[in-house]
Amino acid sequence: MKREYLVVYEKGPENWSAFSPDIAGCGSLGDSIEETRSNMREAIELYLHECMKAGERLPDAAATGVDFEEFDPGHETKQYVVEWLDVTLPERNQELAAAS
Repeated sequence: MKREYLVVYEKGPENWSAFSPDIAGCGSLGDSIEETRSNMREAIELYLHECMKAGERLPDAAATGVDFEEFDPGHETKQYVVEWLDVTLPERNQELAAAS
């Protein structure tokens, strides 16, 4: 099963970084936007897997926009890319089988 999370990519002087407003603390880096996208997908999927393993509720994909003033009030970053990133949700049946 798939779900889409809003992801913001920021171009830094040497690399790209990414975060999702729906998943606090989950972020990624890469040398290119493609590498950062791949790393971010892996980070989100790992986070979701660990949430399910711990019996926690998966975060909703609720964000529909980003307030750039909130995290970049001086507009220092000049290039952003915002997209819906599709990730694969962990399957509960596989998780339950692995736990037993």
